[in-house]
Amino acid sequence: MREPFRFRFRVRYNECDAQQVVFNARYADYVDLAMTEFMRALGRDYKALLARGLDNQVVKLTLEWRASAVFDDVLDARVRTLKVGNTSFVLELDLVRAADGASLCRAEVVYVMMRTEPFEKTPVPEDLRAALEEGAPEVLIDQSGG
Repeated sequence: MREPFRFRFRVRYNECDAQQVVFNARYADYVDLAMTEFMRALGRDYKALLARGLDNQVVKLTLEWRASAVFDDVLDARVRTLKVGNTSFVLELDLVRAADGASLCRAEVVYVMMRTEPFEKTPVPEDLRAALEEGAPEVLIDQSGG
Protein backbone atom coordinates (compact mmCIF):
# COMPACT_ATOMS: atom_id res chain seq x y z
CA MET A 1 0.00 0.00 0.00
CA ARG A 2 1.31 3.44 -0.95
CA GLU A 3 2.06 6.06 1.70
CA PRO A 4 -0.41 8.95 1.76
CA PHE A 5 0.75 12.54 1.38
CA ARG A 6 2.81 13.54 4.41
CA PHE A 7 3.60 16.96 5.83
CA ARG A 8 6.43 16.70 8.39
CA PHE A 9 7.08 19.43 10.95
CA ARG A 10 8.58 19.93 14.41
CA VAL A 11 6.60 20.96 17.50
CA ARG A 12 7.75 24.38 18.67
CA TYR A 13 8.04 25.37 22.33
CA ASN A 14 5.36 28.07 22.09
CA GLU A 15 2.79 25.47 20.91
CA CYS A 16 2.90 23.71 24.30
CA ASP A 17 0.82 24.54 27.36
CA ALA A 18 1.45 24.49 31.12
CA GLN A 19 1.05 20.68 31.07
CA GLN A 20 4.07 20.58 28.71
CA VAL A 21 2.09 19.05 25.84
CA VAL A 22 0.83 20.59 22.61
CA PHE A 23 -2.14 22.82 23.47
CA ASN A 24 -5.35 21.37 22.05
CA ALA A 25 -6.19 24.38 19.83
CA ARG A 26 -2.83 24.03 18.04
CA TYR A 27 -4.03 20.83 16.40
CA ALA A 28 -6.46 22.87 14.28
CA ASP A 29 -3.46 24.95 13.18
CA TYR A 30 -1.62 21.75 12.25
CA VAL A 31 -4.61 20.59 10.21
CA ASP A 32 -4.71 23.89 8.33
CA LEU A 33 -0.96 23.83 7.60
CA ALA A 34 -1.14 20.24 6.36
CA MET A 35 -4.15 20.99 4.16
CA THR A 36 -2.35 23.97 2.64
CA GLU A 37 0.68 21.82 1.80
CA PHE A 38 -1.55 19.02 0.49
CA MET A 39 -3.32 21.43 -1.87
CA ARG A 40 0.05 22.82 -2.98
CA ALA A 41 1.24 19.24 -3.71
CA LEU A 42 -1.89 18.80 -5.84
CA GLY A 43 -0.95 21.92 -7.81
CA ARG A 44 -4.04 23.70 -6.43
CA ASP A 45 -2.62 26.11 -3.86
CA TYR A 46 -4.61 29.05 -2.51
CA LYS A 47 -3.12 31.56 -4.93
CA ALA A 48 -4.21 29.41 -7.87
CA LEU A 49 -7.71 28.96 -6.44
CA LEU A 50 -8.13 32.63 -5.61
CA ALA A 51 -6.96 33.60 -9.11
CA ARG A 52 -9.88 31.51 -10.41
CA GLY A 53 -12.33 33.28 -8.07
CA LEU A 54 -12.54 30.21 -5.82
CA ASP A 55 -11.86 29.45 -2.18
CA ASN A 56 -12.77 26.75 0.29
CA GLN A 57 -14.27 27.14 3.72
CA VAL A 58 -14.13 24.81 6.71
CA VAL A 59 -17.64 23.88 7.81
CA LYS A 60 -16.75 21.02 10.14
CA LEU A 61 -13.59 19.95 11.95
CA THR A 62 -13.48 16.90 14.19
CA LEU A 63 -10.41 16.05 16.25
CA GLU A 64 -9.90 12.78 18.12
CA TRP A 65 -6.88 12.79 20.43
CA ARG A 66 -5.09 9.53 21.18
CA ALA A 67 -1.83 10.68 22.78
CA SER A 68 0.08 13.88 23.41
CA ALA A 69 2.80 15.54 21.39
CA VAL A 70 5.51 17.46 23.21
CA PHE A 71 8.11 20.10 22.42
CA ASP A 72 10.57 19.04 19.71
CA ASP A 73 8.57 16.00 18.55
CA VAL A 74 8.66 15.60 14.78
CA LEU A 75 5.15 14.92 13.49
CA ASP A 76 3.84 13.62 10.19
CA ALA A 77 0.41 14.82 9.10
CA ARG A 78 -0.78 12.05 6.79
CA VAL A 79 -3.50 13.42 4.53
CA ARG A 80 -5.96 11.64 2.29
CA THR A 81 -9.25 12.49 0.65
CA LEU A 82 -12.24 10.64 2.07
CA LYS A 83 -14.94 12.04 -0.21
CA VAL A 84 -15.56 14.61 -2.94
CA GLY A 85 -19.18 15.72 -3.20
CA ASN A 86 -20.89 18.25 -5.44
CA THR A 87 -19.87 21.40 -3.52
CA SER A 88 -17.75 19.92 -0.73
CA PHE A 89 -14.86 17.59 0.01
CA VAL A 90 -13.68 15.75 3.10
CA LEU A 91 -10.06 15.23 4.14
CA GLU A 92 -8.72 12.92 6.81
CA LEU A 93 -5.48 13.68 8.64
CA ASP A 94 -3.64 11.34 10.94
CA LEU A 95 -1.03 13.13 13.02
CA VAL A 96 1.72 10.64 13.78
CA ARG A 97 4.93 10.99 15.78
CA ALA A 98 7.66 10.28 13.22
CA ALA A 99 10.08 8.67 15.69
CA ASP A 100 7.83 5.77 16.71
CA GLY A 101 4.79 5.90 14.40
CA ALA A 102 2.40 6.55 17.30
CA SER A 103 -0.90 8.01 16.12
CA LEU A 104 -1.54 11.11 18.22
CA CYS A 105 -4.63 12.67 16.68
CA ARG A 106 -7.08 11.93 13.88
CA ALA A 107 -8.84 14.83 12.19
CA GLU A 108 -11.67 14.91 9.70
CA VAL A 109 -12.38 18.18 7.91
CA VAL A 110 -15.30 19.11 5.67
CA TYR A 111 -14.64 21.96 3.24
CA VAL A 112 -17.20 23.73 1.07
CA MET A 113 -16.10 25.17 -2.27
CA MET A 114 -16.96 28.85 -2.49
CA ARG A 115 -17.03 31.42 -5.26
CA THR A 116 -15.39 34.66 -4.08
CA GLU A 117 -17.68 37.03 -6.04
CA PRO A 118 -20.44 36.68 -5.02
CA PHE A 119 -19.46 34.71 -1.92
CA GLU A 120 -21.57 31.57 -2.37
CA LYS A 121 -21.29 27.80 -2.69
CA THR A 122 -20.18 26.47 -6.04
CA PRO A 123 -19.45 23.01 -7.44
CA VAL A 124 -15.98 21.55 -6.97
CA PRO A 125 -14.27 22.10 -10.35
CA GLU A 126 -13.56 18.90 -12.28
CA ASP A 127 -9.78 19.42 -12.28
CA LEU A 128 -9.76 19.87 -8.48
CA ARG A 129 -12.08 16.87 -8.08
CA ALA A 130 -9.67 14.70 -10.08
CA ALA A 131 -6.65 15.98 -8.13
CA LEU A 132 -8.37 15.37 -4.77
CA GLU A 133 -9.43 11.87 -5.79
CA GLU A 134 -5.88 11.04 -6.91
CA GLY A 135 -4.28 12.65 -3.86
CA ALA A 136 -0.53 13.00 -3.59
CA PRO A 137 0.67 9.54 -2.55
CA GLU A 138 4.32 9.11 -1.66
CA VAL A 139 4.83 12.90 -1.44
CA LEU A 140 6.64 14.13 1.68
CA ILE A 141 7.00 17.84 2.46
CA ASP A 142 9.56 18.03 5.28
CA GLN A 143 9.71 21.26 7.27
CA SER A 144 11.07 19.63 10.42
CA GLY A 145 14.60 20.90 9.97
CA GLY A 146 16.07 17.42 9.81
